[in-house]
Amino acid sequence: MTITYATLLSEITTPDGRDIFDPATGELVGKAPFRSVEVLDAAVARAKAAQPSWAARTDEERQSLLVRAADAIDAATEPLAELLSREQGKPLNGPNARFEVGACANWLRATAATDLPGRTLIDDGETHAEIHYRPLGVVGAIGPWNWPMMISIWQIAPSLRMGNTVVVKPSEYTPLSVLALAHVLGTVLPDDVVNVVAGEGDLGARLSSHPDIAKLMFTGSTRTGQAIIKSSAETVKRLTLELGGNDAGIVLADVDPKAIAQDLFWGAFINTGQTCAALKRLYVHADVYEDVCRELVEVAKTTPMGRGLDEDNVLGPLQNKAQFDIVAGLVAEAKSSGATILTGGTPEADAPGYFYPTTLVSDIDNSNPLVTQEQFGPALPIVRFETVDEAVDMANGIDVGLGASVWSADLDTARTVAARIQAGTVWINSHGGVHPMIPFGGVKKSGYGLEFGIEGLAAVSAPQVING
Repeated sequence: MTITYATLLSEITTPDGRDIFDPATGELVGKAPFRSVEVLDAAVARAKAAQPSWAARTDEERQSLLVRAADAIDAATEPLAELLSREQGKPLNGPNARFEVGACANWLRATAATDLPGRTLIDDGETHAEIHYRPLGVVGAIGPWNWPMMISIWQIAPSLRMGNTVVVKPSEYTPLSVLALAHVLGTVLPDDVVNVVAGEGDLGARLSSHPDIAKLMFTGSTRTGQAIIKSSAETVKRLTLELGGNDAGIVLADVDPKAIAQDLFWGAFINTGQTCAALKRLYVHADVYEDVCRELVEVAKTTPMGRGLDEDNVLGPLQNKAQFDIVAGLVAEAKSSGATILTGGTPEADAPGYFYPTTLVSDIDNSNPLVTQEQFGPALPIVRFETVDEAVDMANGIDVGLGASVWSADLDTARTVAARIQAGTVWINSHGGVHPMIPFGGVKKSGYGLEFGIEGLAAVSAPQVING
């Protein structure tokens, strides 16, 4: 059956639902069915009832169904991408809506192809011990509004592969995208294996304390993650938490500024800066500082921003007014402190949508709030440094550590600097790229637990040692 945008929307909306508006235009996208805690409890009960038969399938059967689910997403790429663009704001092209939908399919296939076999730990003639990985039961997943479909798949795919069922609570800002994704998955997967319940924050609080949720996966703010840790304590729930970022990039003196400018730009401004592991504070050696600033301005000025359904645009609006206000406030504070606005910094008055212009800020102190706080939007502070020790100290000087990057013509030097940075991932001459076989997770207040690859499968499993 061919899925169109209109039929997809009719399947997931309800006349008495919550109005969801396009952040680029203010137009109504659809009415999302916001549900109560009682409805969530019923979904958990259905997932719990469905889990034994799902776990009883062979691993090969689950792999095959994940691949078929990926095929179903591919077949519905255009309506899914259009809905995502309208609801989240991101453009169709560039590393945005079509990219995100494609990543969902690719992640399902990669998860299906990844093996986590049991193995013999010791067999010395006296002792024989093996480790195996069993399903946990029902996995709860709470997703964000910046990459709503892709991050949901990051939570769903490994959970299903290991024999768990899933209950997803999407962000109240982007529920339609995740409901649509679940609808497409449901054309292939058995009933109640994936359940999506949209609603307010009380649903997330219930998931984190629910006695029948064995594991909770959350991507979002550090503050919410801390609340989840507290509310999950009584049930001793396993947690994977990918929390706030504020990633640093360090540009050494030996770079070619023009050669790295595009990659630097997209490391910072992918999804219009609304990415946990985006480059959010850039430290540049004094010898190349002016040249790097100049080249970044040139890229910014030639990168079109506008409504996502316009095929020419690759940058979009902020997803919601609260985030717009955060970015605008931080840039205004930087201006008042005497920092230089190289480009951007002044949104168009009375324009529709939450568009904040691509903004580059130089001559800014490392203690400025635009540097120390995660702006999560299209504004990049660029800080000058004189020595590598100074740059590393500034990069490590805050309480989060999701990702970071080092930029240098000398890979050995870059790797040496990278090893000194307190972050879960440090990229060399790029920033923010993820791979389904490379573990991803943060340190410090950026959370704990790993996603992706073998480690990600283990994280949604109960290890069992058989000794004897």
